[in-house]
Amino acid sequence: MAELSRLSEDVTAHDRMAGRISDVKVLWELASAETDEATGAEAAAELESVERDLASLEVAALLGGDFDDNPAILEVHAGEGGTDSQDWAEMLLRMYQRWAERDGLKTELLAVTPGEEAGIKSATMTIRGARHAYGMLAAERGVHRLVRISPFDAAKRRHTSFASVDVTPEVEDDVEIEVDPDDLRVDTYRSSGAGGQHVNVTDSAVRITHLPTGIVVSCQNERSQMQNRNVAMRVLKSRLVARAQEEREAEIEALRGEKRDIGFGSQIRSYVLHPYQMVKDHRTAVEKGNVQAVLDGDIDAFIEAELRRKATKAGTTGSPVS
Repeated sequence: MAELSRLSEDVTAHDRMAGRISDVKVLWELASAETDEATGAEAAAELESVERDLASLEVAALLGGDFDDNPAILEVHAGEGGTDSQDWAEMLLRMYQRWAERDGLKTELLAVTPGEEAGIKSATMTIRGARHAYGMLAAERGVHRLVRISPFDAAKRRHTSFASVDVTPEVEDDVEIEVDPDDLRVDTYRSSGAGGQHVNVTDSAVRITHLPTGIVVSCQNERSQMQNRNVAMRVLKSRLVARAQEEREAEIEALRGEKRDIGFGSQIRSYVLHPYQMVKDHRTAVEKGNVQAVLDGDIDAFIEAELRRKATKAGTTGSPVS
């Protein structure tokens, strides 16, 4: 039924677009025949709208990976830069929350580790409600760099901060993933959130470590330890699925003889607030001068450009888009 719904959605979108193009053609012919400037302007405006919507459909058509239609689990981790980095991590988390709000998506914060003075050390949240939530957000995976005058520096010097973003698909409960209980270390602790009374007075938060891989997941948002454990296990399974997929991709890259940069020296995007204002994606060269709009969630241009770049790369190498 889910597959039928997706196919029906695609057919409906195609038919709706074909109808709009037909209407524009009629308007244009009418304007040309009667030399009607108002009708011509209406046709031109509608054509621009059709072109924008068509571009969005083209981007959606690039998403054909096994998990592209799944909800996304997004993690933000502060990197080099101390307090500035932790503040930057919180800014990034807000940016993705605002992006989700703009598209009518639902976010749920699963765990947050506050910074010592400001910001956060790390955070995990799920994003649901869109057909391609993971497929779109996977383009944001990588290191993000901020350059600004530090609000935490009394000398008002310019600082460079880093934070990493990781995105994995949330797998359904019916996806079979074998996890040996002996491979897990489960720790409980008191929630650091500001939630209700029950959350604050019991050790309801759960942290699970997968010993063979070193993957650590946690959840503190639910009201009971059992609920937090169930959510943490779902996140762990999602991380294991993503890890297996990354290992397959790494094997393919190794066979091609390509080198993949890893670490904070290979940022995917820079956000510069001083001495000028600019956000630049280093993979696609897409730039935006309105930094505040980007930090308020206007990142669709970056996502779409990266999806197109990956599709072009996949077309030249013969590998599927993931």
